[in-house]
Amino acid sequence: MYGTLPADTTRWFLDDSQANAVRLRLAQTSTTSREWSLEIGDTVRRRLLHRQYGGGQQGGISTSAQTPDIFIFTNPARGSRYGYDLLEGLQPDGSFAYTDEGQSGHQEFTRGNKALLNAADEGRVIRVFNASPPYATYVGAFTTGDPVCTIHQIPGADGEMRRAIIFNLVPLDAKPELLSPVPGQTRMLEPQVSRWDPPDASDISVPVDLSAIPPGDRVVSRVEFQLQADFGHWLRERGTPPSRLRLPVAGTILEPDMYVESRGWVVEAKKSTAREYVRMAIGQVLDYTRHARRLDAKVAPMILLPGRTEPDLRDLTVELGISVAARDGDTFEVVHP
Repeated sequence: MYGTLPADTTRWFLDDSQANAVRLRLAQTSTTSREWSLEIGDTVRRRLLHRQYGGGQQGGISTSAQTPDIFIFTNPARGSRYGYDLLEGLQPDGSFAYTDEGQSGHQEFTRGNKALLNAADEGRVIRVFNASPPYATYVGAFTTGDPVCTIHQIPGADGEMRRAIIFNLVPLDAKPELLSPVPGQTRMLEPQVSRWDPPDASDISVPVDLSAIPPGDRVVSRVEFQLQADFGHWLRERGTPPSRLRLPVAGTILEPDMYVESRGWVVEAKKSTAREYVRMAIGQVLDYTRHARRLDAKVAPMILLPGRTEPDLRDLTVELGISVAARDGDTFEVVHP
């Protein structure tokens, strides 16, 4: 390793620099051979976890120095101080929404956030822990879903609204029920109606490195956001302003894009009239409506689209009792079943 030594230098002793080089080489060998040993449901002290596998002991994201894994720690009760509880948590489809690192200011694709962004491409497993300091319970192995992440607005520790990166994590081998419920969700037992504000269509142009996200994963759609904003304005002009409707379902919160309380419309918007988007909207809005009927038996499903659908899809929505609102120039055409 060190070449030919001088004649007066023994080969049985290493100086400090040589000894450090050997330690580094041994550490690298250990990294590749270390295997994951925790079982789902195991509870350990976080300090001991990092002693065994490396990684920083602070923050919600930690990159292991001993395995090709990324550790994330979720603690909704503590995270509520930084706005994490607004969007983080178990989702109706079984995925887990995780809010990236950064307590104040805009979140960027750096450090742990960048590691999560590239995890699937680099073949790294995401190990999720339910944190209750000083302990952490191993929930299981996850990877990033489709889309990888979305961009939203949440308040920071300073109370100022900031841009947040919400990762979409899907289980590989896990028990999501081990995740702590979000405090706001556990308190919410009945549907809630509140003020609706149009989504910010400019979110698609946020000054972060969106080039790092594959084009298919850039789901913060200017088209869909603008469609919702325009339809909301159209409704307000007609004296039927939309509201926000939150529905507690199976330990999580379902929320359609808008709710027109005066008409009973539960609305789901899609950015395209393509068949896959219309079919998705139909399934979602029927599910929303089923749960919303606990609030009002007269609620009716509606899908919002940027144009008219194909005749067979229009027939399908009629058969299912779904109204369709379609953009028609500067106005909207509403077709009821």
